[in-house]
Amino acid sequence: MLFVLRLIARNAFRQKLRVALTIFGLTVAIASFGMLRTIIDAWYAGSDATSSARMITRSAVSLTFPLPLNYAGRLRGVDGVASVSWGSWFGGVYQTERNFFPQFAVSGETFLGMYPEYVIPPEQLKAFLRDRTGAVIGRKTADTYGFKVGDQVPLRGTIYPGTWTFTVRAIYDGATDKIDTSQFFFHWDYLNETIRRSFPRRADLVGIYFVQLDDPDRAAEVANSIDALFRNSLAETLTETEKAFQLGFVAMTEAILIAIEAVSFVVILIIMAVMANTIAMTARERIAEYATLKAIGFSEGFVARLITGESLAVALAGGLAGIALTFPLADLFVSKVGTLFPVFNVSRQTIAMQLAATIVVGLVAAALPAWRAGRVKIVDGLRHVG
Repeated sequence: MLFVLRLIARNAFRQKLRVALTIFGLTVAIASFGMLRTIIDAWYAGSDATSSARMITRSAVSLTFPLPLNYAGRLRGVDGVASVSWGSWFGGVYQTERNFFPQFAVSGETFLGMYPEYVIPPEQLKAFLRDRTGAVIGRKTADTYGFKVGDQVPLRGTIYPGTWTFTVRAIYDGATDKIDTSQFFFHWDYLNETIRRSFPRRADLVGIYFVQLDDPDRAAEVANSIDALFRNSLAETLTETEKAFQLGFVAMTEAILIAIEAVSFVVILIIMAVMANTIAMTARERIAEYATLKAIGFSEGFVARLITGESLAVALAGGLAGIALTFPLADLFVSKVGTLFPVFNVSRQTIAMQLAATIVVGLVAAALPAWRAGRVKIVDGLRHVG
């Protein structure tokens, strides 16, 4: 066995320049494949981190249409509803248009009580709840902009005019690495009170309601009950699971996702063709050697396995390098895009797909050359000039 491995290693890396270029191409291809798959995962990160025990109630017309605040009491009365909270998208600008991070006005205590995955130190949570102009920000946003507890953060309103200044009272971390830590939360009551003074007709309106369920298995039943409650009213509702709500945003860019996914597999097909050409050239140059091996007693299967082993050795050298390269590339990508992708992690599934793609490339590239070399006649092989 040791002899075979040594033979594979020597043969695989005999043509140093050709093999080096092939390994370089494999490294780039596998790293690119991993990055594209990670981008797709990042797009779905919001839906993957949702809870089956939470639902979202919004306007049946569009998210841009608000709902009355008095719906909260009626929602609490629906059978199967454990608690209700609400929030509104703020959409402010910090310093320049390029500094984007999600901002929501929420009903403080009830909202954070529904999201235990947002981990906040108890003393910071108390400080936020006591401060009318306080804010809770995610760790990623805090690190990106250098925010610390106690800092003042001015936001220029785009939906709600004026400059709004908030005090950072808490910084939350995610319970897992799939939790979005780029968000900015502040008190909905503060927003509503301010709007009531300046634009009374826009007061007491919320963007969406967050509904906590007693039993996640009753989600469909509760959703139908809620929507039936407000049917034929001036503000009809659409209630869906939190996951379905998040996937609705993903669906808006579905064509882009399909294109990225297609490109990720095209990259693998291209490098597979390059790898197959390399192995075919190598096998063709060594026909006489394979014929000699068969002449001294080695079987056709041994020759085929030898070529397959060489192909896998080259593929794994490039593939493992590509997998290793994916991590610094992901870190560099995140540093450049800021909070555009709140969750951007190279998952175990992506690594497994990269490794699987590497092995498939190695096996497919070796299939035809191994078959041909195994079937070559000894006399023809010994006459062959590579």
